This record gives sequence, structure tokens and C-alpha cells, in this order.
Amino acid sequence: MSEPTNRDYRTERDSMGELQIPADAYYGIQTLRAIENFPISGLKPLPTYVDACVLIKKATALTNGELGCIPSEIAEAIVRAADEILQGQWRDQFVVDVYQAGAGTSHHMNVNEVLANRALELLGDRKGNYSRVSPNDHVNFGQSTNDTIPTAIRVGGLLALEHHFYPALSEAIAALDDKAIEFKDIVKSGRTHMQDAVPVRLGETFGAWAQILTDHLIRIENAAKDLTVIGLGGSATGTGLNTHPQYYTRVAQVLSELIQLPLEPALHYMAAMQSMAPFVSVSGALRNLAQDLIKISHDLRLMDSGPKTGLKEIQLPPVQPGSSIMPGKYNPVMAEMTSMVCFQVMGYDSAIALAAQGGQLELNVMMPLIAYDLIHSIEILGHTIAALTERCLKGITAKGDRCAEYAEGSLALVTALNPHIGYLNAAAIAKESLETGKSLRQLVLEKGLMSEEQLAQVLDLQKMSALPGSAQARSRELS
Repeated sequence: MSEPTNRDYRTERDSMGELQIPADAYYGIQTLRAIENFPISGLKPLPTYVDACVLIKKATALTNGELGCIPSEIAEAIVRAADEILQGQWRDQFVVDVYQAGAGTSHHMNVNEVLANRALELLGDRKGNYSRVSPNDHVNFGQSTNDTIPTAIRVGGLLALEHHFYPALSEAIAALDDKAIEFKDIVKSGRTHMQDAVPVRLGETFGAWAQILTDHLIRIENAAKDLTVIGLGGSATGTGLNTHPQYYTRVAQVLSELIQLPLEPALHYMAAMQSMAPFVSVSGALRNLAQDLIKISHDLRLMDSGPKTGLKEIQLPPVQPGSSIMPGKYNPVMAEMTSMVCFQVMGYDSAIALAAQGGQLELNVMMPLIAYDLIHSIEILGHTIAALTERCLKGITAKGDRCAEYAEGSLALVTALNPHIGYLNAAAIAKESLETGKSLRQLVLEKGLMSEEQLAQVLDLQKMSALPGSAQARSRELS
């Protein structure tokens, strides 16, 4: 490859010296230094996080232009550049590795430089002419990495929840509720300790999962309320240095309008800058959901196990061949994928908790890690739930005969006999049934412990598997 000519580059200067920047790049010298310093993972900032940062820059340009802090034509050009990015242009210009300079200064300057250089072009000027539009003096007026990045994590988290997560979880709950209705009359054997237990309704198994996810949705929504309190305007250390007196209230209002979600200024800007507690709280709520999703996905796999040598109480939709060597094999791949993603979310939660402890004095410098892990957790969990719902939950069918066979044959039915023949007699009946293969009904009648009519009433599977009155609320609501 031939050496590029000088015309392929432009020269930019910062406080450390000069570097040659590719002529077509919208990023600048500080971004290039970060590229050279952090060739770590190849992971670039998530699009949602970029959107959050650009939305903040748009809000600050509108506010600073309105307050007369930067020239109106420059403010308008920055806003136009921001809109282009939000519409999908110049996305390849956000290039700093996820693992980078503490607090996120490198990514922050990447955003500032791209907006400044595109604004210059929109004004008919050339890239790099920062005397006219400066990444620091105009795009970043009245701001600091230290108040911008915590706000971007909040906004990015809110956007990810609204666009990727809440709709998916709500759809999963609806799908499980539908199955609860569809399977409401099917009785199956319950199992505790992986051993036979008293019968349950297959529909209520799905109804219980729907309630579990509903409870998690409420927990996550409550945790996310803390994300709506922003410290934008705190500047470098939370004191608001170099900001207009009206900036912090006005910018919160403008940003709220842009994202169409309620935001409010923090009561104490130093606190909003230093504490990562809101992110830990949301991440912890996601981890809590992930733990139950793992359990549900494992239950789905067990209930579908077989087809000949497992439980096979339900049939999960086959979505792809399951083996490279065994023809006709189909695996519960959607449930397996769900567990893997949940493991990753739980790992991210541990990293976020550790990073949240990593601040000193006026700043937490581990915010880039928190930003990536939190927003990525929300998005991959939302995408996982959406895929699981569409390609698994909605298509589940019941194996009613298999469920009934297990329910009728379960030794745990003897539990219903306790009040009528006593615990010791019931235990002896269960033991003899297991040893001889005779049914519980047969042995009770042979020993004259109960009449056939009494036994039919006591071992009524529909009655035995009915939920107690207070637990029927969801079932009544759905039916």
C-alpha cells in the first residue's frame, strides 16, 4: 500500500502537541490519542449511549444558545449536527474503546469533536478550525465530563428501558398469562426436591411465572426512578463553575422534552456526581430478574425433556436442528440462550458493584465500565426476553395425557389422605405402593381405610390442585 499524501490528513494541536488526523474524520486529536492509548477490546460505545450523549449536547446547545452563552449560529449548527447523528449519520465516528480513560473523558471529547467538526462543515467552514467552533469552548460550554457522563448513563439507561426492555417484558407477561388460561384445566404432578409432590395446574405454573415477572417489572420501574434525577450543571466538581445561573434548571427541562421522559435537577449536585447508587440499584433489579429467568428457563427445559426418556409435559417449539450427528433432534435452544444471557447480566452486575466502589473524593472514575455494562445489560436482557417470548413462550403446547399420567401416578397424592387415615398409615401405603406397584387407591380400598366414595372425593385432582382463595385473584382477572 502506498504511503498517504499530506492531503489525506489535517494537522490538529492540543496542549500536548500536534497529530495528523485523517482528513475525512470528524473526530479530532483527543479522540486519536485515545485510540492510540486504548487498543483494548475492540468494543465501541453502544448506540444508545452515543444517543444519550448527543441528546445531552443538543439540550446544552439549545440552552446555552437561548441564554446567550454561545453565539446563536454556533448553537444552531451544533443542534443540526446532533440531529444528523440521532438520525443515523456519522455513527462510525465514535471510536473510543469501552475500556478507556477514567470518568469517560475520551469518549466525551470524541462526542464534542464530532459535533464541532460537523458543525463547522454546516457553517461552510473546514474541519479542525476550532477557533470558530470549539469542542471545548462551544460544544462543551458550561459542562464537564464529570456531570455529563453520569447524566448520559442515566439517560441511556432510561432510553434502553423504554425502547428495548419494558415492551419485551410486558409482552412476555402477556404470553405467560395467555398460557395460564389455555392450560388452566390441565393437572400435572408437582415436584419439590426434584421428587414427586402434590398435583398442580399446568396453567397455574405459567400464571406463577407471569406474576413473578410482573413483580420484577415493578421493582425495575421503581429502581429506574432514580435515573430521572440528573446532575447536569454541576460542572467539574458539582459546584456549577462556569455555568449560567439558569442553566441547570433549563437544561433539565429541555433534555426532558427531547427524550420525552420526566427529568429533574438533583437536590445536591456533588452527590449526583459522586454516587453510583442509582446504577447499582437498577443493575441489582436486573440481576434479580435474571436469577428468576434462569430458573424459569431451566424449568422449561425440564418440562420439555425427552421426548421418550424425560418428562415431556410440554412441547417447546422446535426452531432449529439440535445436533450435527443425531438426526431428528431438537433442543430447547431459546431457553438455553436465555440462561447464558442472564449469566452475563449477573456478571455485569458484579462489575458494576465493584466499579461503583471505585470512586475517590469528588469523582468516580470507573463510569465508562458502568455505562457499558448497565446499558448493555438492559438491552441484551430485553432482546433475550423478546426472542424467548416470540420463538418459545407463545408456541408452547401441553402434553395433557402425559401430565395426567404423572399426576395420577404420583405417590405424593397420599398427602391428601393424611387427615383421613393419619400420617403413619399414609406413609405405609406410599411405601407399599412403591414396592408392589399397586395404586394408592387400590391399597386404601383393600385395607378398608376409606370407602370408594370418600376416596373419590379426597383424591379429586381438580380439587386438590385448586389455588387457595387469595391466590386465585390473577386467575379470576385473566378469565
